[in-house]
This record gives sequence, C-alpha cells and structure tokens, in this order.
Amino acid sequence: MAKAFKFGDDPWDPSHRFETSWLVSPYVLFAVRAIISLYAFTTIFFVLGWQCTHPGKNVAYACENSASSFSFFTHLTYWGLAFYFLVASVHTFTYARWHVALLDKWPRPLQALHAFFYSTITCYPFLVTAVYWGLIYGALPGWFPTAFGAWSNIAMHAMNSLFALFEIVIPRTNPSPLVHMFWLIVVLALYLALAYVTKATKGFYTYAFLDPSLQKNGLVAAYVFGIAVAILIVFMLVWGLVWTRRWLTESKMGMEGKFAKGGRPMATSHVSAWQDDRGDQHEMVSTTNFAKHRNSARFS
Repeated sequence: MAKAFKFGDDPWDPSHRFETSWLVSPYVLFAVRAIISLYAFTTIFFVLGWQCTHPGKNVAYACENSASSFSFFTHLTYWGLAFYFLVASVHTFTYARWHVALLDKWPRPLQALHAFFYSTITCYPFLVTAVYWGLIYGALPGWFPTAFGAWSNIAMHAMNSLFALFEIVIPRTNPSPLVHMFWLIVVLALYLALAYVTKATKGFYTYAFLDPSLQKNGLVAAYVFGIAVAILIVFMLVWGLVWTRRWLTESKMGMEGKFAKGGRPMATSHVSAWQDDRGDQHEMVSTTNFAKHRNSARFS
C-alpha cells in the first residue's frame, strides 16, 4: 500500500516514450494531439453554448443544463481528454523542437501525475462508452431526434474511446503501473460522492442507476460495485494492448521509434517504476539499440 503514495525516484522516461511514436515523427504526433485537443475543446464549448441558447423546458435559467453538465462523469472525462491532449501536444512539441520535453523538467510528483493522467484518459473513456450505450441509451425511446443530439452524444460517447485508442496504439508509451488501478478506483469513489452531493444541492441524480427510488433493494450497490470491477477489467485490457503494441512494434517489427532529429534518448541502466514493470529490461534494450544508430551529442 505504501507504494501507492510514492512518486518514484528512478530516471524519468529515459527514451521519451510519452513524446515519441513507433509510427510517426514527433512533429506529426504533436500535430495530431493538438488537433484532437482542439476538436475536444470545440465540442465542449459548442455544447455548452448550444445548451444555453436552446434551454428547453422546465429550466430555471438559460444555462442550467450547461451548469449541470459539470456533475456528469461523461463531461468531466471529456474535459480530461481535452486537457491531456493539450498538455501532451506541448510536451511533444518541446521535445521535437529542443530534444528535451517540458515534462522532463517538471518535478517528479508532476511527472508521476502525468503518467496517471495517461492512465485515466486511456481507461475512463471506454467505461463511459460502455455504460452509456449499454445502460443509458437502451432506456431512450429511439435514436436522437435532432442532429445536435446525435452528434454530441457520438462525440462524447464514441469518439472519446477512439481518442483513447489513439494514445494506446500510436505513441511508444509503456504499460501503466499496476498501482494506478487503486487510484482509478479512488477517482471513481470521489465521483460517486460528487453525484450524491449534486443530488443534495441540485435535487437530481446524474444517472438513473444511482437513484435508490428507481432501483430494487441493493441494486444501486450492485451497479456501483460492477462499475468498479469494470474499470479494473478495462485497465487490464488496456495494459495488455499497450504491452502487445510495444512487443509487436519494437521486438518483432524492429520499429523502436521515431525520435527528434539530432536527439537521442538518455542511456540508462535503470527502468522507471512509473513506466515499466520492475525487472523488465525492455527500456534499456530499446535505448541501447537506438544509441548505436545515433552519434549526436547528448543533450542537456
């Protein structure tokens, strides 16, 4: 349990896995991440604006639905996606331009939190997509009656998982530390508290399956427990996909990564506890093999 509260003291991301890809150059990775961030933020603010200008019936003020959106897990995780791709694009650009990512200069706690940020945006979107289309959409009378409703729900409940899949498949990131499972559950527990605070302060349940008056005895607890188990399953599936991508592209295909022109990863005999499993020498092998093909000076 003590490990869950440690930020680690090993070398941080020695081969710049967060800023590089096995398939595209750092500049291309930066551009795609920036475009995804721009699309996500555009979606968020367009939805907020549309809800304010089309308030619907039985609302106390024009932007009531927009204000209420901050209580929904879907919207909160979509904000997370937008900010992650913004921050990741900045780190990728600084690495591509100066061979040192801004992330490399951050304090270790912020680096560790960035690694956990990656775990959240590669796991929660799949949970949101599964819960929405599996539980919530089925209770609707049919397909969305307006183009706005169809687009906004597809953007937030389907494209969110596509964005997550991009981060799983394209960058060179390592499988997340298993301790992140604990913190994913903690964040879900905090959201559950927020949902009931919303009920107490605003008078509504964010999701019907959290409303005891609509569920049989114990069914709310079953839903909550089921979602907790689901995020652990999602984490392990994502972990396996990232491991498989790394094994397939690097070990089998020999595509160790496209690095910044003139730069090279810092050679090290250590493996970051936040980036690889203890005892896994894959990071050292990848870094050593790359160094054999680059003779440029080590950057500071």
